[in-house]
Amino acid sequence: MKKILLVFVILLTCVTLSHAQHIDRSKFIKDSLDFYINKALTNWRIPGAAVCIVKDGKVVLMKAYGIKELGLPAKVDENTLFMIGSNTKAFTATALAMLQNDKKLSLDDKVTKYLPHFKLENKPAGEMAVVRDLLCHRLGFQTFQGDFTFYNTNLSRNEVIEKLGQIKAAYPFRTKWGYTNAAFLTAGQIIPVVTGKPWETYLKENIFAPLGMSNTLALSADMPKSLNRTVPHTLIDGRLSPIPYCQIDGLAPAGGISSSINDMSKWALALLNDGRVGSRQVIPAAAIQATRQAQDIVGRIGHLSGETNYELYGLGWFLQDYAGRLLVMHDGGVNGYLSSVTLVPKDHLGIIILTNTDQNEFYEALRWEIMDAYFKMQYRDYSDTYLAEFKNNASVEQVTDKKLRDTVALNRLPALPPSSYTGKYVNDIYGSLTITQGENNDLEIRFEHHTKMYAHLQPLGGNRFYCTFSDPVLGKAVFPFTVQNGTVKGIRIKVADFVEQDPYDFRKQ
Repeated sequence: MKKILLVFVILLTCVTLSHAQHIDRSKFIKDSLDFYINKALTNWRIPGAAVCIVKDGKVVLMKAYGIKELGLPAKVDENTLFMIGSNTKAFTATALAMLQNDKKLSLDDKVTKYLPHFKLENKPAGEMAVVRDLLCHRLGFQTFQGDFTFYNTNLSRNEVIEKLGQIKAAYPFRTKWGYTNAAFLTAGQIIPVVTGKPWETYLKENIFAPLGMSNTLALSADMPKSLNRTVPHTLIDGRLSPIPYCQIDGLAPAGGISSSINDMSKWALALLNDGRVGSRQVIPAAAIQATRQAQDIVGRIGHLSGETNYELYGLGWFLQDYAGRLLVMHDGGVNGYLSSVTLVPKDHLGIIILTNTDQNEFYEALRWEIMDAYFKMQYRDYSDTYLAEFKNNASVEQVTDKKLRDTVALNRLPALPPSSYTGKYVNDIYGSLTITQGENNDLEIRFEHHTKMYAHLQPLGGNRFYCTFSDPVLGKAVFPFTVQNGTVKGIRIKVADFVEQDPYDFRKQ
């Protein structure tokens, strides 16, 4: 009897699990999604967000949540602007694919055909590189390599391209995928050569305006001028705080666009409809397909569902297999903002999420929750799962930082008089920085190309200093000075991995 009961329980469990896998969870979107989002925004401490779902050529949900700026009452609406960061890349890649469709260029043309001054430290690679290489991150650079030099600096676009050519790539040409923002900037600079119009003008006239994206801005410099805009936020010592807008127009084709949820819905709807808006063919279908052709392997990626798949990269899009479907997707992150755009062409499904804090993984959790509902998969509560890991990582970082601050509080003297560390330092790629003496034994660094940012150094003893940047996105670190025979020879600078993973060595002049 016990065996029969056990078999019955097992069968009942299997039936229940099977039912859970195939139950129609689309009601989650209608009945529970609003509660889910509001709860998550509170738990993640996100001031404002905007979410859109498009399905079968229609907007299923479009809603704005929260406020534009912490402490102020103005609410986010459907036309409020957010910076979308690297979701800009799909616009740049699509624009170049459109020009290929118009036979004004080929994605397999050499870069030097349009930018004769383009070069790489690996000279043969620079001579062989084609436009396609720029759009799929296969020049040989490590992910984010060079971005401290390029990101939020006063360098012009041509200066960025010139400096990119001086960096020694981490890998041989076309052998390994490495996310390279400056490569997308380089690709964007081909557009004015071919069309006679700047990248931002071409996008406005050929993509934004025809799609009706009337509020979208191509340049970060225009964001503070908008009347209906969010303010960026981040966590500073555990406190949510507004921060200045980043100025990344030197890298604009890689991450400069600001848009609203209403405008982004038009972009997603067009891409899921082979570029058509009503009876008008705004974006050639061939151009859209060109951006979705896999070019390189990013790596293997795991998922809470237990699936493990390869992640590929097309042109401005990540390509991933999930639940038997192709996902065309990308995330975007700049100072104070995180966003995601996900397209499921087979299901005619699009998901767009915009947030105005760079300290959340809600944008990622929500897209999976929505997809699982449409794919009739079980509920996993991604937000709470991701949040627990996020808080754990934050706790570890807080413990590490506290140890450093406690060491600073001991008032340990540096190995040399503070004046020994002052002066001008040079890095061949970045340029120069200047160190001056502050109060007591503290030092201050001013950077040649980050003109609105400085770093505060406090002694940890010996020749090591605890650094805090005025721009919190750059993180905190320990900066060691190189000293030989009692003479300071250089300093090693390290910023947050989100900006660049490798340190910079500056030598004292």
